Amino acid sequence: MKVAFWFSIFVVFFTYVGYGLLLYALISVRRWIYGRRPIPQLVDYSLPTLSLIVAAYNEEQIIEDKIRNTLNLVYPQDKLKIIFVTNGSTDRTPDLVRAYDMIQLLHSSERKGKITAVHQAMKSVDTDLVVFTDANTFLNSNALKLIARHYHDAKVGAVSGEKRVSIEEQSDATAGEGFYWKYESTLKKWDSELYSVVGAAGELFSVRRSLYEPVPADTILDDFMISMQIAQKGYRIVYEPDAYAVELSSENVGEELKRKVRIAAGGIQSIVRLTALLNPFAYPVLSFQYIGHRVLRWTITPFMLFVALVTNAVLVVWHAGWLYDILLLGQLTFYGMALGGWLLERRKIKIKVLFIPYYFCIMNYAVLAGIIRYLSGKQSAAWEKSIRKSAVAS
Repeated sequence: MKVAFWFSIFVVFFTYVGYGLLLYALISVRRWIYGRRPIPQLVDYSLPTLSLIVAAYNEEQIIEDKIRNTLNLVYPQDKLKIIFVTNGSTDRTPDLVRAYDMIQLLHSSERKGKITAVHQAMKSVDTDLVVFTDANTFLNSNALKLIARHYHDAKVGAVSGEKRVSIEEQSDATAGEGFYWKYESTLKKWDSELYSVVGAAGELFSVRRSLYEPVPADTILDDFMISMQIAQKGYRIVYEPDAYAVELSSENVGEELKRKVRIAAGGIQSIVRLTALLNPFAYPVLSFQYIGHRVLRWTITPFMLFVALVTNAVLVVWHAGWLYDILLLGQLTFYGMALGGWLLERRKIKIKVLFIPYYFCIMNYAVLAGIIRYLSGKQSAAWEKSIRKSAVAS
């Protein structure tokens, strides 16, 4: 029982804290030996040709803001191609895009999912680089140039920008979303400096066109799979935090949970399809990063939380010692805070200290639900729009 308890505690600790500590220690050693990785300078005349692909599904309320944001991006016009894909949209989204001559519109009435739309767009791409972004995110003006500069390094196969979540003052678990992404951003910076980011976020990422490989139409996390296939070929995925995509937080906990469950189902699917990356002999550093940053979160860690609580309770009943009494009290306090966050969310009362444990529990519940959904075959690759807070982009 003690072995099961301490093993579960170790897995949970390593997943959410230990991996980050070890990662920082490793990059500190790397800096001491090699120094920091150099960052290429921005030089306009050496920028490669680039296509920006925007996937949009029924986004008429926000699409014109997205178009204005896109047209304000700084990049040599003779090297930039803009493509909006609106497959399956039944509202005015295609018509609103069609009004702009400088944008190439690709539209089909048939809805087959985001990745099918992306594959369609890729057939018309002839540039050196491809940048993917979503219709409900807004990029900073220099995002494309900041991303493109990294491709001067021939070992770089993909570049991921930063996702930033705009959080409004409110009393629900979406307030924890912003904290989570700040922590994730820090880990990605360290991952990138050590060797490679473990997958790219669909809000803003790019690839070398020559390295792009279509993924199956039923792929749930297409952005993750596309980028990791490139990493599997021996190329690095670089993280560029100064190129960022801003999106609003989920409208409520239910919408955030829906999104997280889909990601979790996609995570299990990705692990099944990327089994080669679990071999540390073939991919020594990448495998360590992949398992430490992704695989544990998407597989056993949520189960270990349950094991830790149950075995701790049994050890207290068995009078195993005062240490187990304190640890159980700590666990019960944490889950009590999560429960308090849930109750306050229902009453719209603002006590932010409860948001983080609440969001932590929501994330792990979503993983369990995602595993069940994937194994039951009920997760579709078709776009599932999460309702986000309304705001006008600047």
